[in-house]
Amino acid sequence: MSDVTVLAECLRPCGPVLEGHGASATLEVLREAAQADGWSATLDQARAALHPVVAASTYLSALVRRWPDRLRVTLQASPQARLKAILTETRDLTGGADDVREPLRLLKAELHLLTALCDLGGVWNLTQVTAALSDFADASLRTGFAAVAHDNRALGRLIAPADPDNPIPGLFGLAMGKHGARELNYSSDIDVTFFHEREVLQAVLAERQEAQSFADRAAGAVARLLSDRTGEGYVFRVDLRLRPDPSSTPPVVSAQAALNYYETVGQNWERAAFIKARPVVGDEVQARAFLKALVPFVWRRSLDFAAVSDVHSIKRQIHVHKADDRPTAAGADLKLGRGGIREIEFFAQTQQLILGGRDPSLRSPRTLDALSALVAAGHVDQGVAAELSADYEQLRALEHRVQVLEDEQTHTLPLEPDRRRCVAALAGESDLATFDREVEDLTSRVNVRYGELFAEDEALSSEFGSLVFTGVENDPETLRTLSRMGFSEPDQVAATIRGWHHGRILATRSARGREVFTRFGPRLLEACAATGAPDAAFRRFARFFEGLRAGVQVQSLFLAQPRLFRLIVDTLAYSPRLAEVLSHRAAALDAIMDQDFFLSIEADSGIVGQIEAEGRDATDYEAAMNAVRRHHREQDFRISLQLLSGVADPARAGEAFSDLAQACVRALAFASLAEVERLGGRMAGRVAVVALGKLGSREMSGASDLDLMTVFAADPDAESDLKGWSPDRWYGRFTQRLIAALSAPTAEGGLYEVDMRLRPSGAAGPVAVSLRAFEDYYARDADTWEYQALTRARVIWSNDAGFQDQVTTAIEAALRRPRDRAASLHDVSEMRALMAREHRPWSLWDMKRSAGGLIDCEFAAQAMQLVAAADGGPLRPETVPALAALAEAGLIPGEASAVLAEAWTLQQGLAQLLRSSLGKRSDPTLEPTGFQQRLARIGGVETLEQLQGLVTEVRARAHAAFRQLVVTPDDGI
Repeated sequence: MSDVTVLAECLRPCGPVLEGHGASATLEVLREAAQADGWSATLDQARAALHPVVAASTYLSALVRRWPDRLRVTLQASPQARLKAILTETRDLTGGADDVREPLRLLKAELHLLTALCDLGGVWNLTQVTAALSDFADASLRTGFAAVAHDNRALGRLIAPADPDNPIPGLFGLAMGKHGARELNYSSDIDVTFFHEREVLQAVLAERQEAQSFADRAAGAVARLLSDRTGEGYVFRVDLRLRPDPSSTPPVVSAQAALNYYETVGQNWERAAFIKARPVVGDEVQARAFLKALVPFVWRRSLDFAAVSDVHSIKRQIHVHKADDRPTAAGADLKLGRGGIREIEFFAQTQQLILGGRDPSLRSPRTLDALSALVAAGHVDQGVAAELSADYEQLRALEHRVQVLEDEQTHTLPLEPDRRRCVAALAGESDLATFDREVEDLTSRVNVRYGELFAEDEALSSEFGSLVFTGVENDPETLRTLSRMGFSEPDQVAATIRGWHHGRILATRSARGREVFTRFGPRLLEACAATGAPDAAFRRFARFFEGLRAGVQVQSLFLAQPRLFRLIVDTLAYSPRLAEVLSHRAAALDAIMDQDFFLSIEADSGIVGQIEAEGRDATDYEAAMNAVRRHHREQDFRISLQLLSGVADPARAGEAFSDLAQACVRALAFASLAEVERLGGRMAGRVAVVALGKLGSREMSGASDLDLMTVFAADPDAESDLKGWSPDRWYGRFTQRLIAALSAPTAEGGLYEVDMRLRPSGAAGPVAVSLRAFEDYYARDADTWEYQALTRARVIWSNDAGFQDQVTTAIEAALRRPRDRAASLHDVSEMRALMAREHRPWSLWDMKRSAGGLIDCEFAAQAMQLVAAADGGPLRPETVPALAALAEAGLIPGEASAVLAEAWTLQQGLAQLLRSSLGKRSDPTLEPTGFQQRLARIGGVETLEQLQGLVTEVRARAHAAFRQLVVTPDDGI
């Protein structure tokens, strides 16, 4: 076509004319206008080409009906001359924002009309279409920028003289994305990133004008001028977010701050974005200097394996479908969806990033030029590049036709057949089925080619779909993937992941940390989805991950050991208690790296002896406290994790928790003794620590308190050799120090809550009791409930082995004193009734207080041991062994023993898992299905509902057995 050929002479019909879309009415309006103004011959020339356009495009139909005179001017000029005139008129606009606002919008409509007719009429190819749109964006942006500068000069804020080439010295904008590559589509945003050179800008500002705030206001004013909708529409939506870390930086970043950002935490997708960057508005000298300084960031001459792998990840985040997994045209996202424009762009850009550092010929910002350059350099097969180039042009053409239907910012083929038929008509196809099939073939072909790039690499998408976290906004397909994975707030999850990619947390602050996270992120999301509780798992993992001081080692560990990683994520999903431990004390994870972590808790790992040794050998009291806490945190986490995962049996877990607590007490007893000797001097005496309650019976859970008692023996007239403390005071201080060592928070956290109320006289008595007082109290003053507590007493530490034996003997002597059977059983029955009245079970899941629960089983064992002890009956601190021994001795019926043992074992196992995972007063009906199933397995059933039925049934039998053994008709309960 000659440059002087008018448009009306060279337009061709784009496709069939769709009936019933108002085309006839539009053409009639044009006929009347042409007849009135004398251009009927021109209209007749163009009529055949205009008819299918106005039949299919509501937007273009409205433009020509509203402005027939502009259609006339467009048709009667050569396309290039008309384009030049529009661009010239745009550049020549002067004045402030109010002066140029409406003219820019009218010129945009003229540009769209010209470009669409040339595009649909076969006059311009894709390069010419996108160049026209991009050149108009450049002109509009520069005019808007000059208008804002004009207004600021008028207000006295800007003192630089008017300069059309550099309206605001020191402030410049880069065209990014499709705008930067001159590849804009009809409805594109224009991505403009503004920067400022502070000293240059400050020099042209009035007094009391600050460079940063001025730059932010100016950029915002330019964006609003072009983006705001008026009665004449808008010019371009302006997106300022392709700046460094947009959620935490001002709209305009200083050039030096930006360079520092890209050098330290810049990501590969940001490198890819700068492939297309070019100066577009403002201070061109500063803009070119900035881009020159960025060359080492964008075009790295050397990349190690990890960096190359991270570039590959840009491609690998998009899901590549199987060949027989056919896409559908209806609703297809031509830009971001499967086989869309982005896949071809990434195909080129990823290779440019890897190879362009050493070969400048590969640095073209335009996709088609980049593919050609890759062929010329021998990196891409010519046939593949030709196929992808043709497919790219076809996809872009379809994208344009979707957008001119309604002037909408969309890249998606309509779901509705009638609207999709309009797109087909603009694309030259009369049969919708054929059109759909061709689109499906096109996107499948692109996706296959895309999958061949770096095909040997690990996929970073998911079986659920693509997981793309590049850019500054959420990827629609990724949001759909996250929704399919079960996340209720995919926007929030995507924003969090992108923030981690930006290096906002210590774990991803380093380049290596971000590179590893690129691989790790998709695996994390899949593991969260697999729990059945992805929201809880991700939320709790985020707290843990954001608390790490460094992330490379942990991420690498999880990638190398996927089963371990799944176990940790499951734990976070199912155990708020352990999640809290990890989030506040990430060092607990160090234990996992120990080769003994997954050693059965029944095996002797040596940790108990190590805890005791470190407490005994610590340099001081506080050092012992911290050392014990570190070991306790790791071992408590280890036991709880094995319990939650089903590796550890609940009964054995109770013993392990108890052994751990005993080791902590023993270690800190040595440290407390040494501390009191340091403060008050040595005391000629002996002391023992007695465990009662769950520690005494070795039935602790992960959240159990410690019931303790200290017993000592010393000459009443003895004094400590430094401060002359009496035995009562000296051993009282020892007990207080031991309580503090076990319960006070330190830099390493807390340990246990300690309860000393089971000692003689309870809270009213001294904290440490002499052996003589202990013997006297249990001989004369103790109540039956105190003897019950004593059935679970064990001496767990003493500074003298002989004294430990003495205290053990004294405990047994107290238990074997003669007592009235009926009175004792009545007391036990009364105590149980009192507890039932004052401490009612809070739900079915109260394993302790419910009728037929743990208390009934334990009271039955304790009561029957007490009444038989004087006659040589068995004494066992553990509940189930005590019941078995009583039955074996013929002291209780075997059936009752078995019923109570079954009930205790089931409920203790459930309590173990509930308390170790969830803490006190936990309701499993509110927890994920996965946790409920693990709880149900303890009872040998499959569902929580079945477990509830089993617990109810077992309790009923246990409560009946308790009443059979303990309650007499006179008790009235």
